[in-house]
Amino acid sequence: MVTLANGVRHLPGHLDRAAQERLVELIRGVVAEAPLYVPEMPETGKPMSVRMTNCGSLGWVTDREKGYRYQSFHPATKRPWPAMPRELLELWEKVAGYPAEPEACLVNFYSDDAKMGLHQDRDETDLAAPVLSISLGNSCLFRIGGTSRKDPTGSFRLSSGDIVVLGGEGRLAFHGVDRIYPGTSTLLKNGGRINLTLRRVNS
Repeated sequence: MVTLANGVRHLPGHLDRAAQERLVELIRGVVAEAPLYVPEMPETGKPMSVRMTNCGSLGWVTDREKGYRYQSFHPATKRPWPAMPRELLELWEKVAGYPAEPEACLVNFYSDDAKMGLHQDRDETDLAAPVLSISLGNSCLFRIGGTSRKDPTGSFRLSSGDIVVLGGEGRLAFHGVDRIYPGTSTLLKNGGRINLTLRRVNS
């Protein structure tokens, strides 16, 4: 059993199959308008193993030249990000319980060999707002620690329909994805995992 920092919540199976299917349908619409692309690490330009896009008034991006940041348009198409679906805003209201709406929904697509190293979500100016993370598709091994990279970490499995909320003392907890478990969900026709991360950017 992993002990979670104060303010970190794991809500297993929060979304039923119908709600998951609806979100996948909505995200397909987002991707049609704002295609998935491969982001690059700052300075090194090394490609990340996930593909990503965004919806909302702002989107999180990264590249070799300018690094981690939020901007109002897709880096490849230069078009504004699609609007955030109402269902995601309603989920934020019910689960995050924060008075201001999220401005960004980062869409990460993990193929079965993708992973995400330990990191903090700290590019936002409003660190009082929680981060809400939704898992869709194949299960993953999620790792989380404390607010220092040196703090001990623990791992647990996230399945399709699970939600994790990083808030309070755990808002800046280091976290990442160690691995994907192929074939653990039938939600996505071609396999893989989608992670939706809702964020309030500005105070």
